[in-house]
Amino acid sequence: MSARVERVRAELERYEHPLFAFTAREAGEDVVVEIRFKEASLPVHVYEFILRAREVDHAQFPWSFQRQLYDCLHDYVVEMFTRNPQMKTY
Repeated sequence: MSARVERVRAELERYEHPLFAFTAREAGEDVVVEIRFKEASLPVHVYEFILRAREVDHAQFPWSFQRQLYDCLHDYVVEMFTRNPQMKTY
């Protein structure tokens, strides 16, 4: 496991949520963060986002990571809608 993945996983350990589980894996020099809905019986996709190597290596990584994680959680929750007025297939 790379030092970048270890750094991201260490940062993820600081977060706990009753609905979501977090993990990280290598993607070349970058790191992919996965957000999973803990209730596995529901058909909800896994949300992924990429952290570029320069982002993980940056001195402000903990702060920028929190902002990105929160933004992605918001997006994930919105993507979980099974129906909304904007969808064309009812």
